[in-house]
Amino acid sequence: MVGVPLAARRAKRRGRSHGKTTTIASVLGYAELGWASVVGAHPLREGARACSCDRVGCPDPGAHPLSPAWQMMATTDAALLKRWWEREPDANVILPTGRVFDVFDVPGAAGRAALTAMDVSGFATGPVAANGDRVLFYVATRGAPEDEDEWWSCHLDFAPETIDATPGLRWHCRDSYVLAPPSVLSDGTQAGWLRPPDGRLLPDPLHVLDLLADACD
Repeated sequence: MVGVPLAARRAKRRGRSHGKTTTIASVLGYAELGWASVVGAHPLREGARACSCDRVGCPDPGAHPLSPAWQMMATTDAALLKRWWEREPDANVILPTGRVFDVFDVPGAAGRAALTAMDVSGFATGPVAANGDRVLFYVATRGAPEDEDEWWSCHLDFAPETIDATPGLRWHCRDSYVLAPPSVLSDGTQAGWLRPPDGRLLPDPLHVLDLLADACD
C-alpha cells in the first residue's frame, strides 16, 4: 500500500474489525430474542456498481437479502450466523417479518412525531429504528391475513403495488423483511435504534397503526 501511512492503515483495519464485531454482536443479540437473521447485500461506494449483489442496476442497493432463498435460510443458529458474517464481514443484516414481529415503516418526520406523541402519552412503543429518512416500529405480528396487503398508504384507503407508488406507511408482514441496525445504508450512514429491543412483549399492531395513521395525516 504505497503512499498510505502505517497509522492510517492500522486505523482502517481497526475500523473494519470494529464494524464486523458490532454486526456479529447485533445479529447474535437478535438471535437471543428469537429473531432470525439472514445475510444481506451491502452498498458499494467505489466502482461501477452500487450494490454487492450480482444484479446490474440494483434498485435497492444494500437493502435486500443476498440469496433468493432468504426465507428458508434465515435462522437464529448462533454458530451458523457467526460463520456467515465471518465469511461476509461487510454484509448487512436482514430480519424477516411476519414471524415474531411485523414492522410499520413510516416517513421520518411522521415517525418521529408519532414517537414523541407516544412518549408523552406513556405508550410503550417497543423497538423503534431509524433507517435514513424512515422510522421503523416493531410490533407483534399478525401474519398476513388474506384480506390485508403488505403495503399501505398513509391514509390507509388503498394498497399501492410498489414502495414508490405512495411514500407513506408500509406494513411489513409475512414474506417481507427489513434492514436492521447496524446495517450500512446507500448514503454511507448506518441504521440505528431509537428504542432498542429489550425482550419485552411487542405492542399490539392495530393500536400502533392508529397512532401512526394520525401522524401521517
